[in-house]
Amino acid sequence: MPLSERQLDAFADQHAGQIPFDTSPRHLAGPGDARHVTHGLAAAGWATVSDPLSAEIVMASHDHRYRLQFDPQSATSAWWRLRAAPTDSEHGWYAEFGELVPAEVLAGVTDALIAPASPQPDPWQSVTSAGWRRDEAGAAHSQDAMCHIERRPRSEFHDRPSWHIEVRDAHDTQYPGPRIWHAYLDEHVPDHLAGAFLGALTDQSPLQRGMFDRTAHYGAVRERSPMRPQQVVDAHTARVKVLRAQARAVRRQQTAPATPPAPTTAVQPAVRR
Repeated sequence: MPLSERQLDAFADQHAGQIPFDTSPRHLAGPGDARHVTHGLAAAGWATVSDPLSAEIVMASHDHRYRLQFDPQSATSAWWRLRAAPTDSEHGWYAEFGELVPAEVLAGVTDALIAPASPQPDPWQSVTSAGWRRDEAGAAHSQDAMCHIERRPRSEFHDRPSWHIEVRDAHDTQYPGPRIWHAYLDEHVPDHLAGAFLGALTDQSPLQRGMFDRTAHYGAVRERSPMRPQQVVDAHTARVKVLRAQARAVRRQQTAPATPPAPTTAVQPAVRR
């Protein structure tokens, strides 16, 4: 079922009544509004295939290859699960994200999944540009030493490196504190999707949160945003429109018939008289 005006109006009604606060760093900003993810997918033609009366949301792409599950009652620490089924030419893959991952950061992955794939030669590029520290093992650490990004090497069980991201309390630098949230992207997640997640995570611009929204940690910095509530709503609406247009363009490209070769005109031999 496509995204309806009523659903967009419900998002607008809620956010129009909230005073936005710029919240940073992103890994401590808290979950935000899950509709940053689900509205984008619905606008791209994904269908909700779960029980509408359940707290669990399951969405599937129009070709049924991709599925996103959001389960706030999960008995595990992974509330979001994203899966791709294998095809004749591509591996299947799996990614999961914890309860407190910011929805805007997860939307970096789902937005990239909707858009035409773009070359991403080095997923680390955005992490390096943001000034995150790299250690001798190659892992990256945020400036506050709370978020850690690791690409674990190949092993006898995995033919490609997998991504592991964790946010932990850093009250003691020698002994990491409890885990706040995590993300895992398996060895077959395409590099452009991993790069989209890392880019959204390490982006230094703040995320907007309401005054009483939950953050992931008391160390998050909150300042009154120069954005007005309506600007937050307008940015969401504009993004949804872009995603809808991108998805339509991709589907048209996939279903367009192959262009037949141009006919050639045979040269007739001259008739002798």
